[in-house]
Amino acid sequence: MKIDSHQHFWTYSKEDYGWINDDMSVIKQDFYPADLAPLLKSIDFDGCIAVQARQSLEETDFLLKLSDEHNFIKAVVGWVDLKAEDCDTVLERYTQHPKFKGVRHIIHDEPDIDFMLDSKFYRGVGLLAKHQLSYDLLLYPQHLPNAIKFVSDFPEQMFILDHISKPFIAKGELSPWRDDIQRLAGFPNIYCKLSGMVTEANWQSWKAADFEPYLDTVLEAFGTRRLMLGSDWPVCKLAGEYQEVMQLTIDYIGKLSEAEQAAIFSENACKAYRI
Repeated sequence: MKIDSHQHFWTYSKEDYGWINDDMSVIKQDFYPADLAPLLKSIDFDGCIAVQARQSLEETDFLLKLSDEHNFIKAVVGWVDLKAEDCDTVLERYTQHPKFKGVRHIIHDEPDIDFMLDSKFYRGVGLLAKHQLSYDLLLYPQHLPNAIKFVSDFPEQMFILDHISKPFIAKGELSPWRDDIQRLAGFPNIYCKLSGMVTEANWQSWKAADFEPYLDTVLEAFGTRRLMLGSDWPVCKLAGEYQEVMQLTIDYIGKLSEAEQAAIFSENACKAYRI
């Protein structure tokens, strides 16, 4: 089995997706499982993990409903207000659904760079391991020092770093991102998604070589047993079509053994998300 570990579905509206500006017209439309299914098939992938794109319980309900209707959606990473007083009760309710496997908050959009260190947020994250839920970290490079402390404070919690923390690929910058990634990867309870890279490069003129220093860094830091492959579809359409975006990373890991590739294609995602 091969799994696309990171993609989104949505019914587009300006109100819900205000971050989609005029330069992003290609994704100003609806994206549903029926749109993704043939794309998965075209590269011989068997399933996907649907990840939240809105900060609401309605988003979580929407994705779980889609997962009920489409078996190839293997897991859902939803949103829950981790700072809410009733967080434990809400998590208990959602974990009754067999495909609710993780939670994400869009930290990189929070105006406070220290948002993840808030005591109420800490309390909520501290409940996730009890419910056997992962937590997806959506960050920019400047958030990595806080993420290092964050992950170190929750040794029993499973973390997944989205989009290799969005390094400045278009500028060719590696430092201090590379050093911080190496420090973060020193904790055994965090995985990393090979996803979301093309939108951090030059959308019109990226080439495979642009990503090699960044892929080399995370491969060395996390090893083949803590990496997973994701498309970030449909956001990836800003910089390339599904097949070419996925093929970029598929080609890169082609130098690895079959066992190592199998780990990145599916085994690691299944372990991290308890699929």
